[in-house]
Amino acid sequence: MSTTTAARGADRTRWDAQPLRVALAATPRRPLMLATALLAVSLTAYAGLCLAMRFEMADAIVYRAEGMAVATGHGLYDLRVTEWNLPATYPPFAAILFVPTSWLPLDVLRLGVTEVNVALLALLAHLSCRFVGWPRRMELRPVAIIVAVALGVWIEPVFQTFVFGQINIALACLVLWDLSRPDGARGKGLAIGVAAGIKLTPALFAVYLLLTGRARAAAMSAVSFAGTVLIGWLVLPGATVDFWTRRMFETERVGKVWIVDNQSLQGLVARLLHTPDPGMWWTVPAALTAVAGLLVSVRAARRGLETWGVLCAAVTALLISPISWSHHWVWCVPLIALLAAEAHRVRWRWVAFAAVVVGFTARTMWIVHAPGGYVLHLPWWAQPLASPYPLMGLAFLAVTAVRARRAVA
Repeated sequence: MSTTTAARGADRTRWDAQPLRVALAATPRRPLMLATALLAVSLTAYAGLCLAMRFEMADAIVYRAEGMAVATGHGLYDLRVTEWNLPATYPPFAAILFVPTSWLPLDVLRLGVTEVNVALLALLAHLSCRFVGWPRRMELRPVAIIVAVALGVWIEPVFQTFVFGQINIALACLVLWDLSRPDGARGKGLAIGVAAGIKLTPALFAVYLLLTGRARAAAMSAVSFAGTVLIGWLVLPGATVDFWTRRMFETERVGKVWIVDNQSLQGLVARLLHTPDPGMWWTVPAALTAVAGLLVSVRAARRGLETWGVLCAAVTALLISPISWSHHWVWCVPLIALLAAEAHRVRWRWVAFAAVVVGFTARTMWIVHAPGGYVLHLPWWAQPLASPYPLMGLAFLAVTAVRARRAVA
């Protein structure tokens, strides 16, 4: 680990020693009141939209059904719920965690999931601001967090997470909290293993820890992940064997790879080549992206750009996953925080910040979306509209590579 990285860890430790309530007490009253008013208006508008559109929160219903399957002993991976006949796709450990959702009526569950996601968005904004060191004036951070929640609700990945009742923000919080802890902190890596036990994609962060020389934290991630598998096997032995030997390889259970909802590299290639099964045309670029993305993230971390390295690992995981629904890209929150911090230091970088905010808010994939196989026949000019997130992800990896090359080790 470089001395720069160690220094960043020491700085983070000193910041952690300052409770957020101290910063809140020192926050100028007028900006705080304006931010709070903005939050109230934003959440009221979202609540009104929920009542008008009557969002079903389909994924929350699936989680509830998974919890019921565990509690009643019914076949976990045989269930189909909602009008779309959605199946269970997470490991058994996740289904065990969902058991409490089965105790709630649907309307109470929807309200509770929304409230929890609002709180988690605030936590993710807090972790993001802490991780990138922005705003530099501590007394302004509570204002930044409140504004981030008020506006973040309307960013497409976050909005979709709310609408579907998804757990993406919770997983991002687990991973970012773990990675923002100082190297050598007791239990560092444990939360990453737990997140991977719930949903496999965060496992790439354990690889990132290993490649950046934090073998102890990587080992802790592996141990905690194995613990989630063991818990699943102890409670649901049959379902555990079924998932790890069969279900995890059935991508079609999750959904069609070519629809615009899928903002992974495979979705981009499928739409670009007008085929529902891109095969090797996706596998090879995904393998190259995995190697390149990890190399860039490791190089960035070793050059003292830890925040860039972590976000490169996150983007790489989203790109190479067979399916990354648009709501999986909630990592746009710390990415936007990072670019805000960069823009604060170098004014012209506000252009990059604004472009990314617009890119994650514009919902261009839904502009070209249509029922049936229409998106398999999009003209060349509509392809960037259908795949904005993977294109921005690839661009971020390229920018980070250049930034790391210019950084002083």
